Amino acid sequence: MTTTNEIAEKIASGENLTKAQAKAVVEYVFKAIADAAVAGAETSIPGFGKFKVKSTPEREGRNPATGEAMTIAASKKLTFVPAKAIKDSLNA
Repeated sequence: MTTTNEIAEKIASGENLTKAQAKAVVEYVFKAIADAAVAGAETSIPGFGKFKVKSTPEREGRNPATGEAMTIAASKKLTFVPAKAIKDSLNA
């Protein structure tokens, strides 16, 4: 697993920034992606992938403990679709 601190350390060492500056950049990038998602916008990072908001309609389900039928509310979720280059490198 890679953490935001590890990403910030790599940026700091590669770009002559302090760890604090690099961490601020990483956090700002993630905040920008989250803000775009809240606004319903797609974020595309060429060579990496796209973050999209997907709507899930209301549906019927079952309570696993009791087996009783229940309605699962409609919701939205953030999805990621990797770029072709990433897919290819994962499956090489």
